[in-house]
Amino acid sequence: MQLLYGCANFVRGHLAQPCALCGRRSLGSAICPACREGLPALPEGCCPVCAQPTPLAEVCGACLKRPPAFDRTVAALRYAPPVDDLVQRFKYGSELALAEFFADRLAGALANRPLPDLLIPLPLHPSRTRERGFNQALEIGKPLARRLGLALDYQACARIRPTPPQAALPLKERRRNIRGAFACQGYLTGKHVALLDDVMTSGASLEELARAVRRAGAAEVSVWVVARALNGEHKKNTSL
Repeated sequence: MQLLYGCANFVRGHLAQPCALCGRRSLGSAICPACREGLPALPEGCCPVCAQPTPLAEVCGACLKRPPAFDRTVAALRYAPPVDDLVQRFKYGSELALAEFFADRLAGALANRPLPDLLIPLPLHPSRTRERGFNQALEIGKPLARRLGLALDYQACARIRPTPPQAALPLKERRRNIRGAFACQGYLTGKHVALLDDVMTSGASLEELARAVRRAGAAEVSVWVVARALNGEHKKNTSL
């Protein structure tokens, strides 16, 4: 029986399916190899803290002037076509099969990096979760935690205040909109915590969550995102 169960899992993971971008057969992934090769990557020189382009991969001026509550950002892709479309389809079109692909790309970007003690997906307010039917960060976090052998904690932090969608606001207003939106009751003293979401645009939501986990005792905070919107390239913002 155990052998049959293992074979069934193997078959499910390797069945051909239409590529979400070109429609051609793709074996074991929502995106075919040819389309994967063409996805937009981040520039080689990026700020290690916020992942915005900067000469020689040095800490950028913005992070030096106003250091965020997190220590570093790791992003798998640049938030530009067709990645922006994939994210929108995943989040608002409920194409949940893309979660596995996003987790794979992020796991690749994390190769050879120190892993945290705990992975925390950015929480949604319960009203937003009911409306959408799922938390996109949690859906990515499940396969990612399995691949990396990490503890996934989706109860340590909560979104305690409903807020208007970040995407509807100018960048300068997003920090004010999200202020005080998160609470963290988990025991995080001395831990290295990674915060996970699909996209980072202004970074306001992840910054506010980082503040909450710092207050709960986290000693080190990493931010992990599937895609990073670069300055001037966030016309199709998500709720970050």
